[in-house]
Amino acid sequence: MRDTLPVIVMQPVLEINAPDSFALWPVAEGEPFRYLALSGELSYAEVGTAVMRIARCNDIDPDPNAGDDRPPRPADPLGSFLHGLLTFDGLFAAGGLRVADSSTGITFLPGCCNGLEDWREWCTVVDGSGPVSFGHDPDPVAELLGDTVRLVVDVEQSDSQVIELPAMELRDLLDGVERDLADFLALAADWARRHLPNHAVSVTAALARVLALPTPVVPSGR
Repeated sequence: MRDTLPVIVMQPVLEINAPDSFALWPVAEGEPFRYLALSGELSYAEVGTAVMRIARCNDIDPDPNAGDDRPPRPADPLGSFLHGLLTFDGLFAAGGLRVADSSTGITFLPGCCNGLEDWREWCTVVDGSGPVSFGHDPDPVAELLGDTVRLVVDVEQSDSQVIELPAMELRDLLDGVERDLADFLALAADWARRHLPNHAVSVTAALARVLALPTPVVPSGR
């Protein structure tokens, strides 16, 4: 029997902006705005793009007047760029989970201000805790109705596109998301060892925090 592609695919994605002549490490070329799906299949340049984006999401100066007790930003360019990533307790990564239904061509995307660090909130959808929103502009919402999960692409639109799938299928998809993120994290740990040898352990630990995963062991040496 011939294998068939899955109808519904769920992927962890990052919002990627133009690199703006970024030169601290190699990054991938691409469109000015796009979603990058994270997995263990990325090239090193794509991993570099992902790490750059996550670091930029947290590239904020310490503000003692706001109760921010992080140390001052280092003077060197690399240390300065990584400072927020390595010092913030609560990290943010613009993106979330993308769900695509190949039978209808409908895609459910995370909205503005949604973060990939909160991807486990999808588990509350399966638990039936009520509607869960994933950002705004558009305003995507997921809800369990009986044994079916209903994904509304933009709840602010009365005629919004909708994806429906069994709750058990969503559980399986979330297991796949966790595998994709774990594979990406393992790849990123090796990338950091090669490209950021002096920061490999701390960068890997920060990426694990933002992806809500255990920190992998970073091999010593280059």
